[in-house]
Amino acid sequence: MGCCSVTPITKGIDDVGPDEIELLEINGAGVWSLGECRLQVSLRNETDEPSKRSPPARNIAKEGTDEPPHRSPPARNLRNATKECSDSISANESAQKESAQKRNSQVVLWGQTKDELHQKLYTHPIRDWEGRAAHAYGDIIYSSLVFLHNGYMKAMAERYLVLFSFHLLILALDNSTHDFIYEGILPLSAIEVRVISQHDPCAPHMFEISGPMVDSKIFICANAAEQKIWIENIKDRRYKSLKQQLSPSHSALSYLLPCDEGWKREELKRYLLRSPILQWEGSPIQHMGQPAYLSLVHISNTQRQGSQERLIVLFPLDLLILSVDSQRLRVKYEGRLPRKSIRALERSARHGRLEFELTGDLMESLLVSCTYPEDYQSWIFQLQQPEKTQAFPNHTPPPLIPKKRRS
Repeated sequence: MGCCSVTPITKGIDDVGPDEIELLEINGAGVWSLGECRLQVSLRNETDEPSKRSPPARNIAKEGTDEPPHRSPPARNLRNATKECSDSISANESAQKESAQKRNSQVVLWGQTKDELHQKLYTHPIRDWEGRAAHAYGDIIYSSLVFLHNGYMKAMAERYLVLFSFHLLILALDNSTHDFIYEGILPLSAIEVRVISQHDPCAPHMFEISGPMVDSKIFICANAAEQKIWIENIKDRRYKSLKQQLSPSHSALSYLLPCDEGWKREELKRYLLRSPILQWEGSPIQHMGQPAYLSLVHISNTQRQGSQERLIVLFPLDLLILSVDSQRLRVKYEGRLPRKSIRALERSARHGRLEFELTGDLMESLLVSCTYPEDYQSWIFQLQQPEKTQAFPNHTPPPLIPKKRRS
């Protein structure tokens, strides 16, 4: 008779995760109001159905006393109170929706309103876009035109910021063609936001976003009210992003590991470049270039002690070593090795063990065990450096100078 779709649809949620839920209803301020809805339903049920309960026994006057019976409030008063409470909640929600609709109906860019720009983001291609489609990030919480401040060149450039439930999208503008140009999308859990001092007349309405994996960026808003909206919304969504406890069924990482298929490897590469990595050190991962290869392996010392699962990623100049928790929810930084100073030596593939030894000048040798022959062959090919031969001086004698003849 019917069917049920289980395809994850992102709608922007706080308690269930970024890849679920279209059953709740979001209000104009971008906050889920499940509890509020339950309260209103409860109140409406009480007002619609007359009370059929008998008075409690303790309200009946005792025999032989002149104390009048204690009467409960009339049902009409209770209905009036609950109706006023329900009306107050509805009026508050209506005011918030009207305020959001008013902001979104104003012309902000290229003669288009925010609602029209949001629709364009979802339906029209964005130049130089990377990764999954924009609609996969869920509902847009807020967006506006800002200026990106370049502290080195003392210059400013127009940017359009788009805040999703769990990500911040940065877009450049092509005013000649009215096109958006993709510049990057940042997970809110990996950034921090702060207000630039308002006492500096040269820095009006500025806020800064930064993080261990993100280059610091300073944005200038049109006015103080817009700056306040950005600060409050980013902090609120960041808090909810950090607070939520994802289960393995909601984590993209759990679907990509083990990376035993080609499409999983490609998706995992993109995932690592976009998602926060715990305890990261050094320059941002985006500055390391494009990953050439990656796989899950087990690493131990040459005496086979302390074998641990690791995700190793090969970049143009470095070998990145990461760990993944048992539930496949979080990635943690474990270190990196300069590619030019390490070398893979074949170990004992003839016994069915897909192992190679990772050696280097300033490191202890590590034994790397692969699960699949394809991984073993790829790592050997990528990490085998030619043998270094000692450079001997050139002892070729200099050319002989012909003797001059006496005339």
